[in-house]
Order: sequence, then C-alpha cells, then structure tokens
Amino acid sequence: MDAPAKVRAIITGSTGMVGEGVMHECLLHPGVEKVLVINRRPCGVSHPKLTEIIHQDFYDLSAIEDMLSGYNACYFCLGVTSVGKKEPEYYKLTYTLTLNFAQAVVKHNIDMTFCYVSGAGTDSTEKGKTMWARVKGKTENDLMKLPFKQVFAFRPGYMHPTKGLKYTQPLYKYITWMYPILKLVMAKGVSTLKQVGLAMINITIRGYTKNIIDSTDIKLLAGENYSGTTETKNGLQSKKKPCRSPR
Repeated sequence: MDAPAKVRAIITGSTGMVGEGVMHECLLHPGVEKVLVINRRPCGVSHPKLTEIIHQDFYDLSAIEDMLSGYNACYFCLGVTSVGKKEPEYYKLTYTLTLNFAQAVVKHNIDMTFCYVSGAGTDSTEKGKTMWARVKGKTENDLMKLPFKQVFAFRPGYMHPTKGLKYTQPLYKYITWMYPILKLVMAKGVSTLKQVGLAMINITIRGYTKNIIDSTDIKLLAGENYSGTTETKNGLQSKKKPCRSPR
C-alpha cells in the first residue's frame, strides 16, 4: 500500500489560541511536511517546516497569491467574537473574509482539504434567531460549494488549551481547573486543542464521512488508531469513504 501523502498546510489565525494550537500540532507531526502561516503580525515561532507571510489585508490577497500554491490543506482558524458587533460588521469579518480567502487558495490548490473552525451551535439553516450562528452557518454552507477536494466545518465546544502556548485566551486561566469535571458532565461538548489539531491532520490524510465535525468526531479523529474507519452499531469496523465537498 502506498504511504499517505504528506500534509502541506496553510494556517490562518496562528496569533490566536486555536490557530497557534493547530500550528503547534502540525509542526510536531511527522505526517506534516510544511506549514505556511499567514498573519497580520509575526507569530514569533521559528521551525524548519514553517514559513510565515505577514499580510495586512485579507480581503485582497493579490500581492501574495503566487505564494499560495503547492498546498493540500488549509486550516482556517481566523475568527472574531460577535460580542459588540452588529450583523453587517460581523458578516464582513466572518463570511466575506473567509470566503475571499477560500476562493483565493482553491484557485491554486484544487486537491485541497479545507477545515474551517466554526463553533458549536452554528445554524446550518441560516434562519435562526442568533446572529452569529446564522452567519457561521452561511459561511459553512458556501464553503462547501467551492471546488475543494474536501471541506469540513469544525464545531468544537470547550477546547482545553495546550500548556505552554502563548496565545491562550486570558479567560482560560480561571476555568481550566474545571476540565476534569466538564469531561464527566458534558463529554460530548469537550475536547482539547491538541485533539483539534490532530483531527485536522488526520481528516486531511484519511478523510471522513461527515462534513460537520463536532467534539465527539474530533476525539475520534484525533485518536492514534484512527485510520479512516468507524465503529458500526454492532461494534464491527467498517471502512469510511472520504466525504467530498458537495458541488
């Protein structure tokens, strides 16, 4: 059997908690060959696998488009809170920016897996009362219409941070002690940031049968023994067919 292709990933948001955590796992993982991070400010990390582009305007990527080819994965971890924002502003920062970036990278990498960090509670119908959930839902839906090899919307709940990373959100220093309790009382809504990164890598290499990835899926995908199989109701193992983006 041929060895799986090495991952060559573009990552956004690596000066934030999720993007930094995903980048960290990619740099450690033997299945990842190279990593390109695109930031507005330096991430402060140096590694043989790592290339960084500093670019201010994510609505206009024309100046760097010729540097975006040759990759087979994009882990889009850039995002903003909806707190204090009205819908037009949040829509531009979430939907418009993400779709613009995705359209730019897919032009140069048709065989790419695109993983978008969305959030638990996202509204796929785009019709609910919660503004951020509608916008995230539309973003997910329209990403899946683009001609990527695969698109996956990651909807994590609580993500336990990776110790030692510098962009962990300040709030987490007050709540990380609750992690053992959260694992017991709301296991389906809890994962670690390490698991999110590993899940993205494994889903790129081996695929998955679902486009919407929740915390339970994240933990399955992050497992050391995940090989593109899933457990059936009777406990047997069946081979998964990779989930391609709808056209």
